[in-house]
Order: sequence, then structure tokens, then C-alpha cells
Amino acid sequence: MNVSKSNFLGLFLLGLSLAVGISIGGYFIGQTMYNAKVALNTAEAKGLAEREVQADRAEWRVSFSATGRTRADVPNLYTQAEGTQQVIIDLLKASGFTDNEIATDALSYSFREFRNNEQIVTDQDHTISGSVSVSTDKVRLVGAARAKMSRLIADGHNILSGQPVYRFTRLNEIKPEMLREATKNARLAANEFAANAGVKVGGIRSARQGGFNIRDAGEEYGDTRKIEKMVRVVTTIDFYLEK
Repeated sequence: MNVSKSNFLGLFLLGLSLAVGISIGGYFIGQTMYNAKVALNTAEAKGLAEREVQADRAEWRVSFSATGRTRADVPNLYTQAEGTQQVIIDLLKASGFTDNEIATDALSYSFREFRNNEQIVTDQDHTISGSVSVSTDKVRLVGAARAKMSRLIADGHNILSGQPVYRFTRLNEIKPEMLREATKNARLAANEFAANAGVKVGGIRSARQGGFNIRDAGEEYGDTRKIEKMVRVVTTIDFYLEK
């Protein structure tokens, strides 16, 4: 087969163009894949935010009872229990609590018999009991009022002062700011990693928010016994890394 010089030159130039084109195209494809690979490199970092807060609600229950040995004592026991109930209410009001913050439940009656080995009744307990509850935002008054209850015990009243429950209920008010702080701290941690690796921190690829945790200040467990509390949240964020 005879091929003229002009045809040969044309074929040569065409082949050269294809080779150059493929080479250039391969470069851009390779560079694109490289850039994509770099862009997908990520670093996971955790960010912590903490806030010291004070409880804004308190619940407190004071229980009382009057006990007698015979059923004939029951009317007097009711009168005695009602008197103790009123004494507790008076003390709470004198301590700064209002009627709307104080609640009482109905007095209840219970009866027990004690028998010997021959199943003969040897003793009885007849008890009238009740309680007075406080629900308030005056959290600082609760401790002082509770201390005064000991005077009623010294006066002969059968009283059991329960452990106050202190709660922080305004978590939603501080959530946004704490999440921003946790995210900022996560980026700072990622920047430390990136600086050591010779890369830069880019945008956020994904984020996972841990639950908000409320604990009594200085305690590992429990969140209702102290007025002072610590709120804590940890976010886990994947950042893109850029060259």
C-alpha cells in the first residue's frame, strides 16, 4: 500500500495530537481525582462546653404523724396531726413562702397489730399521717426553712423533713450558646492537628451532638441535691482538611 508523504505527515500529526490530548486529559483527570482525594481527607475533633448554673426550682416535702395504742385514741390523733400540719404551714409562711407555694394532702389513717407466737394480739399502732409540700423558685429559702424544722421536733412534733430536690429548668435558654462554644472548641482542636500535619481545616463534613448533662457541682453523680450545678455538652465534628 502506498502512502504519500503528505498523507503520512497528516497521520503523524493526528497521532501526535491524540497523544498530547490524551496526556493532557489524563493530567486533568488525575489532578481532579487528587484534589477530590485531598478534599475528602477529614479530621474528627471533639469540642467541650461547660456552664456553672444555679437551680431555679425546688421541691420539698415534710411528713408528719401521730401514733396511739388503741382505736379510742384515733380522734385525738386526728386533732394532734391537724395541729402539727398547721404548725408546719405557719413556719413555712414565716420563712417566706406563699399559699400558692404550699400544698397539703389529706390525712390518712393506718392500723397495725402485733401478735405473739400464739397469734394473740399483744400491741397495736394506730397512726394518722400526712405531709406538707413546697414547690418554689425561692430556692435559697428552702435550706433555711428546713433548718428551722428541728425546733418543731424539739417541741414534740413527729416530723420527717425530706431531702429538698433542686432542679435547673432553663436548659433551652443556654443550649444555643453552649453548642456554638463546643463547635468553636472542636475547630480549635482540629486546627492543632492540622498545623502539625501541614494542612488547613476547612468546612464541616458532619457533626454529632452529645446529650446535655446536668450534675450537682463537684459531684460525679446526681443532679438534685445541690443548688449549684454544672451543665456539660460535647460535640463530635468531622472537618474537611485542605492543602
